Amino acid sequence: MGAAVPMEPPAAVGSPFALGDDRTYRRWRDWKLALRPARAEDLVVDVADARALTTAERDALRRAIGRGGCALYRTAAGVDDRSLPRRLGAQLGVFRLDANWLADDDGISPIAVSDRSDARDGRGGFIPYTDRPIRWHTDGYYHPAERTIRAMVLHGVRPARAGGENALLDPELAYLALRDASPAHIRALMQPDAMTIPARDDDAGVARAAQAGPVFSIDADGRLHLRYTARTRSIVWKDDAPTRAAVAALEALLATSPWVQRVRLGAGMGLVGHNVLHDRSGFADDPAAPRLLYRARFVDRIATPLDDAWR
Repeated sequence: MGAAVPMEPPAAVGSPFALGDDRTYRRWRDWKLALRPARAEDLVVDVADARALTTAERDALRRAIGRGGCALYRTAAGVDDRSLPRRLGAQLGVFRLDANWLADDDGISPIAVSDRSDARDGRGGFIPYTDRPIRWHTDGYYHPAERTIRAMVLHGVRPARAGGENALLDPELAYLALRDASPAHIRALMQPDAMTIPARDDDAGVARAAQAGPVFSIDADGRLHLRYTARTRSIVWKDDAPTRAAVAALEALLATSPWVQRVRLGAGMGLVGHNVLHDRSGFADDPAAPRLLYRARFVDRIATPLDDAWR
C-alpha cells in the first residue's frame, strides 16, 4: 500500500492559506507576485537615525516589510548602540523581546565571533558566534509555540573583512512556490509533527526539551508563519513519503529560487521585519575591527499597511 496522505489542517474560510479555497489563493498569489521586490535594493530604506524615525521613514519601512517580508535600512555608519534594535522595533509596534539564554540581560544579542575556549559568555562553539557559514533557517525554530519569533532586527555595526553575506527569502513566497508545485507539500509541512528538534542536554541535565511542530502554520490572526532549519544534525523529520518529498522540494527551492535576495550588511545597515528565511556565508574577520552585529528577536509581528491589501 502507498503512504498515507496527511489530512489537511483547518484554516479560516477566505484565507489564501486554506488548501480548499483555491479561488482566494489565486487572488492572493497574483497580488503577491505583482508586489514582490525584484532585487534587494527594492527593500532598502534610507533613514537618518533608526532610533528616531520620521513618519515617512516608518511608513516606508512598513511598506517594504509588507512587500518582501523584511526591509533593509541604511543609516549613518559607526552607530555602536546596542539599544538601537529594541528602539527600532518599538517604533514599528513590537515590544516583547525574546530574551533567549545567549542574549545579554537587556535581551539584545551581540553577534560576534566568540572564543570556543572561553566559557564565560556561554556562546563559544554555537555557530552564530563563529565565522562558519550558517545554513538556511528561521530564528527560534527550536522554541515552543508560545515563544514563536515573529519579528527581528539585525543591526550591522562592523562588517567582516570579507564574506558574511546573507541570503533572504520571504516565507510567503516559499509557501507560494511549494503550493504551486504540489498542495501535498503544504499539507505535509503543516503536520503538527513534521519537524522535531530533539532535546538539548548540558551538564545540569535537559537544557531544552524536544520541540515538535509544523513548518508552515497559521497564527490566530490568520498570518502565515514558517519554522525551518536546513541543518542535518539534531533534527528529526517525520518519516513518511509526503514529508520527505516536501522537504526535498523546499531544499531545492532554497538552492535555486530566483526570488532569493542576497545582501551584505555594511556598517550602519540593518534588517528589520518578519522572521524570514535566511542564511549566512562564512567570513574572515579583521582582528583590529572584528565583525559585530546586534540582534533583537520579538514574539510580536510587525503590522504593515499591505497585510490585507490583496482582498
